[in-house]
Formats: sequence, C-alpha cells, structure tokens
Amino acid sequence: MGPPPRNRLDTRMMDTEIKTPNLPARLQTRAPETRALPWARKIAVASGKGGVGKTWFAITLAQALAQEGARVLLFDGDLGLANVDIQLGLAPAHDLSAVLSGRLSAADAISTVPAAGFDVLPGRSGSGSIAGLAPARLETLLAEVFRTDYDIVLLDLGAGLDAGTRRMTASADTLLVVATDEPTSLTDAYAVLKLAAADRAAPGDARLVVNQAATLAAGRRTFETLARACQQFLGSQLPLAGIVRRDDHVRDAIRRQTPLLTRHPGCHAAEDVRGIARGIL
Repeated sequence: MGPPPRNRLDTRMMDTEIKTPNLPARLQTRAPETRALPWARKIAVASGKGGVGKTWFAITLAQALAQEGARVLLFDGDLGLANVDIQLGLAPAHDLSAVLSGRLSAADAISTVPAAGFDVLPGRSGSGSIAGLAPARLETLLAEVFRTDYDIVLLDLGAGLDAGTRRMTASADTLLVVATDEPTSLTDAYAVLKLAAADRAAPGDARLVVNQAATLAAGRRTFETLARACQQFLGSQLPLAGIVRRDDHVRDAIRRQTPLLTRHPGCHAAEDVRGIARGIL
C-alpha cells in the first residue's frame, strides 16, 4: 500500500473574507482591568467548528495541568450551551447564572472536582440571556473570573465566531485551537486564528491541537496543511501544541462521565494530552 492521500483541503478557501461585524475598538484589545494576578495564566481552548472534541480536550488538559502541580480553574465559557459539568458528571449547586444575577461572586460559584484535582466554574446550558451578554457585562465577568487565585484559568470557549467568543479569545495569554483532519474543521480553525490575530493589539501565542488523529504521522500532515495556509495568507508561523490520537477509551470516559486521566490513565490519548500540558508549562 502506498502512503495515505494528502489532505485535499483547498487552501484558496482560506483567503475568503470572513463576513463578521466589526467589533468596537475596546473589544479588540485586552482591557487592563481583566488582567489576572501576576502568577496566573489564561489559556483559551477554541475550535470554530463543533464536534471536534474541544470540551473533552479542555477537561483532560485541565486534569493534566493539575497533575503537573498547577492550580487550575476550568471556566465553562460556552455561554448558552455549557456542558463541562455534564461531561464530568457534576450536579453543581451553583453556576454562572448566579454570578450574572449578582447572587454570588465567581469565587462562590466554583465547584471542586476532587477526583480530577481542578476546579470548575460551570456554565448554564440553554440560557439565551447568558449567550447574549452585553459587551460591558462580559468584560465585568471576565475581570471577576481572572482575579480568582489560580495558577491557570482555562477557558473552554463555545464553537462559532460571535463577538463574545472573540472577546474571550482575545483575553487569553495562550490560544489553543482544536481541529481534526476534516476540511470544514480546518477551514473554521483558520477563521479562528485569523480573527484572533485581528482582535489582538499585538501578536499572541496561538497554537494548534490536532485531535482524533489516526496516527501521529497523519496528525502531522493535518497540522502542515493548516500551517501552510497561515504562512501563505496570514504571514505567520503556526506552532503545533500537540497531536491527540484517536482512542476508543475517550468515548468510554465520556459515556461514564469520568475524566480520561482518571478512568484510563495509560491510554494513548491520555499520554498525548499529558505531553501537551508539559509543553504548555
């Protein structure tokens, strides 16, 4: 058998202008008041396209970072379709809606995941009021979340390119874009990277995570496809954060609502995510 076919993504699609509303200038830079404590780091996990394993990866990365000794807060920033708590099998007493209503502070709405070693600020699935937050209210929410006392605040962002997701992306010190080898996933990942570059006042730290790769070599080819597009159309180098191999243990852990590193700590996907965590630290 010959080598596997190259990804046939037409990179000419990448140069198409993305039709999104222009954001106000104050949403295109990080506001000073949202800056975390000096020792805290903000990492956003985004995808553009849904169904690529973004939330699962954010949860597993949070646990891997915690196992490396970091104090980690996972913020479910998928405003309107939050499901971090579902994947973890949590039944939190409080969630983001209590913070937005003013009934609780962000710190008081945080839940601990003892088996995983990190904390979660749960979202509120199906809440249109949260998904449609006014820009000023979102700024206030981010400022409160980022002022919590953690080494790392990990943002699990929603799929799509709406203004709220772009604002949270721009607030991060490091952006991890999760993609698979599907052409639609790569095209949407490129869109996320392009808008992130436009929304930041200075070049930021954006990296690619290839998920559900058949092999490490196949994941590398997927990365190279998108890296060429970024170099050609954005004039920027795209670093590779890592490749996560396709692994049936992931599906089992999700069905069992148990973190992968707890249920199957020795599987390939667990090993791959641990490597990404070490590379981030």
